[in-house]
Amino acid sequence: MNKTNNKLGIWMDHSNANLINLDSNKEMHSISSKFTSETKEDALHRSESLMHNKRQQMQEKFYKQIGSEILKFKHVLLFGPTNAKVELHNYLNKDLHFKNIKIDIESSGKMTDNEQVAFVKKHF
Repeated sequence: MNKTNNKLGIWMDHSNANLINLDSNKEMHSISSKFTSETKEDALHRSESLMHNKRQQMQEKFYKQIGSEILKFKHVLLFGPTNAKVELHNYLNKDLHFKNIKIDIESSGKMTDNEQVAFVKKHF
């Protein structure tokens, strides 16, 4: 696959990821985890272990979706308020497809879309 895009910023928490591609006209798009609070409530009513399994499956699906976007880039910045960025990084580290992609991790708080874009521009 030809990597035409060089840099991608991803602001994320456990439920959403905003992908910020500075090389694109459509600067930002989002990926959302399917593990919503309703799913959590529903699974919790059945059993705690079911809820954890469900969460893990959905988190993995969420990370896999983000990962498929990351594969198109050479340099990626993961940032956001939760440890989701570290979990994603650990998930990607297990997969050799990502070994040639430089991944930076930075902490940040909640941000508006414009602040996220500015953060990515400043980083790169």
